[in-house]
Amino acid sequence: MIPTAFSFLYFKRRVINGFCLLLSALAILIGLAWLIWILSSLLRHGLPGFSWHLFTQMTQAPGTEGGLLNAIVGSLMMVLVAVIIGTPVGLLIGTYLAEFGKNGRLANTVHFVNDVFISAPSILLGLFIYQLVVVTTGHFSGWAGSFALALMVVPIVTRTTEDMFLLVPIHMREAAIALAAPRWKVIVSVVLRISRTGVLTGILLATARVMGETAPLLFTALNNQFFSVNMNQPMANLPMVIFQYAMSPYDDWHKLAWAGALLITVFVLLLNITVRLLSKQKLPII
Repeated sequence: MIPTAFSFLYFKRRVINGFCLLLSALAILIGLAWLIWILSSLLRHGLPGFSWHLFTQMTQAPGTEGGLLNAIVGSLMMVLVAVIIGTPVGLLIGTYLAEFGKNGRLANTVHFVNDVFISAPSILLGLFIYQLVVVTTGHFSGWAGSFALALMVVPIVTRTTEDMFLLVPIHMREAAIALAAPRWKVIVSVVLRISRTGVLTGILLATARVMGETAPLLFTALNNQFFSVNMNQPMANLPMVIFQYAMSPYDDWHKLAWAGALLITVFVLLLNITVRLLSKQKLPII
């Protein structure tokens, strides 16, 4: 009687396990099918737009041959400034949460605010910077766009830094403190050195996240059909150009929009590959 009951329970668990595995495999296949469809559409429509002119000429009027040079340069500048602004802030906040705050009331509040910023729609961050910077200065600018993107960089770097610091064994800190090293030296030379690969991974993930954001730039940097490196003026950027050209009735602009979308996809893909390669590196032994 007992072996029969155990056999029935074992058979029941095997059936449930097989059913769950089947559902998981179907979910993977459905997700991969959509991904392959999206990538194939990008390649089919975007590759014809790739040429030397795409990287050497600026956006032109419909019916004339043009490129995306001004949009590429504008996007790179704003993303670079956003990472330069957001990374130190995220590192400092993450360091405080992991090394000093622990479970204090202030740390819990910072955790809550950081989670809100991570999950907040990007358009809300754009509206916030619009009210804070654009309305105050009276004009759109590349600085405003960078500030909006920096608000998206900070919570990602903060969360990654905190998680990586917490993975460092406590005896590493105790050994450095036993040698009379000051607290800041322990954090910089021991904790940050051990977790630098994970921190760099978080920075790259934040960069990939903000590279294709359109909504924040719509209210901050807007667009510029001319080549400009003046961050105090409206600045061209790939997401806005793609949005504008995709909504237009002109075939040549559609071609450039697909090429720009493929360009952003390739850039984000390269960043993700870099992240995967960095995540496989072994942590240094102190």
